[in-house]
Amino acid sequence: MLQEEFQKIVDSRRSNRAFDPNTEVPDQIIERGIKRAILAPNSSNMQLWEFQWIESKEMLQKMIPLCLGQSAAKTAKHMVVFITRKDKWRSRAKWNYDRIAESVDGKPGKLQKGALSYYKKLIPIVYFNDPFGVASILRKSVSFLLGIGKPFYRLGGKAEQRIVVHKSCALAAQTFMLSIAAEGLHSCPMEGFDRKRVKKLLQLPRGAEINMIVSVGKGTDKGIWGERHRVPYEEVVLKK
Repeated sequence: MLQEEFQKIVDSRRSNRAFDPNTEVPDQIIERGIKRAILAPNSSNMQLWEFQWIESKEMLQKMIPLCLGQSAAKTAKHMVVFITRKDKWRSRAKWNYDRIAESVDGKPGKLQKGALSYYKKLIPIVYFNDPFGVASILRKSVSFLLGIGKPFYRLGGKAEQRIVVHKSCALAAQTFMLSIAAEGLHSCPMEGFDRKRVKKLLQLPRGAEINMIVSVGKGTDKGIWGERHRVPYEEVVLKK
C-alpha cells in the first residue's frame, strides 16, 4: 500500500554525515529530486526559490571549507543549495498572472478575475518595500485596524516576508530529501556554513538568502550518529 511505502521512505530518511567514497550518485537521481522539490507547496505559488546544484569536483572542494569542514560536506557526491529569492517577487507574480491570463477563453470568470486581481493588486501590497519602511508601517496599521473586529491576515514587514519565503523553500528541501531517500540514498541538511562566503562563491545577488545546503551520497553506518530520538508524541501534539 502507498502509506506503507511512504512510511518506509520516512523511516529511511536519516541525516547521514559520512558518505561512501566509492559509490557514485547518478545525475538523474539529483535531477528527479529537484524536479520533485519544485512541486512542493509554496505560498501563493510564487515559487520564490532557486536551487543551485553543486556537482563538479572543483566546486564540491570549494564548498568544503565554507561548510566548516563537516564530514557531510567532505564526502558528498552532490550538494544542492536551497535559496530564497524574495527579490524575484515581481517577475514571479507576473509569471502567475500571465499563466492565468493565457488560460482565459473569452471573458474571465469570477475565479479567474479574482486570481488575476490577486497577482496584480494584492501581491504587490504584500511584498513591496521602500527604503524608509513606510510600506511596512502602512501594512501593519491597516492589518491592525481591519483586524479589530474580525479575523484578518496580519501583513507585516521584511521579517514576515522572509519567514514566508523560507518556509516555502524548506518544504522544497524536505521534498528533495524524501526523494533521495526513495532512491535508496541518503542526505544531510547542513546549516553550519559561512553564508557570506557561500553567497559570494555562488554569485548570489543581495536579495537572495540561503535556506540550507543539502549534501547527498550513499550513507555509511558511521554517518548515523546513534538512534533517532524524538520528544514523546503526547508532548508535542495537543488536541483541541
